[in-house]
Amino acid sequence: MFSSVAHLARANPFNAPHLQLVQDGLAGPRSSPDGPPGPPRRTRNLAAAAVEEQYSCDYGSGRFFILCGLGGIISCGTTHTALVPLDLVKCRMQVCIEMTTLNISFVDPNKYKGIFNGFSITLKEDGVRGLAKGWAPTFIGYSLQGLCKFGFYEVFKVLYSNMLGEENAYLWRTSLYLAASASAEFFADIALAPMEAAKVRIQTQPGYANTLRDAAPKMYQEEGLKAFYKGVAPLWMRQIPYTMMKFACFERTVEALYKFVVPKPRSECSKPEQLVVTFVAGYIGVWKGLFARIIMIGTLTALQWFIYDSVKVYFRLPRPPPPEMPESLKKKLGYTQ
Repeated sequence: MFSSVAHLARANPFNAPHLQLVQDGLAGPRSSPDGPPGPPRRTRNLAAAAVEEQYSCDYGSGRFFILCGLGGIISCGTTHTALVPLDLVKCRMQVCIEMTTLNISFVDPNKYKGIFNGFSITLKEDGVRGLAKGWAPTFIGYSLQGLCKFGFYEVFKVLYSNMLGEENAYLWRTSLYLAASASAEFFADIALAPMEAAKVRIQTQPGYANTLRDAAPKMYQEEGLKAFYKGVAPLWMRQIPYTMMKFACFERTVEALYKFVVPKPRSECSKPEQLVVTFVAGYIGVWKGLFARIIMIGTLTALQWFIYDSVKVYFRLPRPPPPEMPESLKKKLGYTQ
């Protein structure tokens, strides 16, 4: 039992490249000094899988990136909009601190004692429609964020992979995921910031505005464009680290699931089986935290990955299997002749 635990510990996906070379299990036949070599590890016939599956476009093409962006719009726009009632109560529960010179009247944070109490008060004061306050800027803002987050992630992943070369892209793949996701989120937050600013005003300032049509002109009249982008820096500080971990953990978790859990290569899994792995990987990547955060963020993240991958499946986009060590690197390390 302890040996298996030690093996999994060594298989930590955030290990440095030189510590991963042996544990990747690609050194060919297993052997021991006292006995004959064991059976060779089964390799994935990626060429055969590529022949069997006909894609609608080439990996890294313009159409590929556009459809990935569409997948991001659908996955982020729908999931965040579905959680507007919970987000509204959460925002009203938070203590909002502003300079008194701005003369902004926020919701009294002491009014909402908890999630269920917040729902009860909102229903009593505003009715069922009150729970949907801010849905329009949420849908528009997070659709734009999803477009940039997922679409640009694929762009930067291809760009940085080409800059590093095949071997270094494999060795430093975790750093590659972190850099690509951080770059994508930088632009995603710029796209999100105006709608997020309007949403917060609608949800937390009583009497300010009830709709995006009312809030946006009023904000522009009061502060100009600054009103829409003064929150972009806090968004970067909050969202970029989260997105880096979200994407890197997902990519390495998928790799680990196919390597240690799923009994067959991804090329032999059906599309529903692959989508189940996607959903599970999305959940595992964000399991730590308070119970409410597990439910909200875990479900949100898992659904986003599930919907995004479903869009890829629907449009028959190329979905590369988990990365494997390049043949040239195997030869350099003496793994193959």
